[in-house]
Amino acid sequence: MKVRWSRENKVRRPHKIVKRNTMKTLNAKLEKRTRRHTKIRAKVSGTKEKPRLSVHKSNKHISAQLIDDENSKTIASVHSREVKAKSMTEKAVLVGEAIAKKAIDKKIKEVVFDRGGFIYTGNIKALADGARKGGLKF
Repeated sequence: MKVRWSRENKVRRPHKIVKRNTMKTLNAKLEKRTRRHTKIRAKVSGTKEKPRLSVHKSNKHISAQLIDDENSKTIASVHSREVKAKSMTEKAVLVGEAIAKKAIDKKIKEVVFDRGGFIYTGNIKALADGARKGGLKF
């Protein structure tokens, strides 16, 4: 805590310092998303015939994976670094279409959607719409 002199009566008074603990709020957000994700994963599981379409997003990128939970294998995956687009929403739509194309090439038409603890809006919804547009059913 800093101490400064007051001009009026020449007495030393402590100066108020506002501390903001940003890591604490970031960790709280991550914990909440992780808790939501574990609740979803308790209900959602993928098989070889109907795999789980798992989605993960960050501030810059979005990715999708087709996962067979019975054998613990990733069938196909797409990342937004592999597609060319300007905005995050455009990237999400293209990633959805690309994962749908890879799934159809492997003769998969139905999937179980796992939003990964993220809210189903914005980029997550855009990816889901792109996958539906590409031919996947969920």
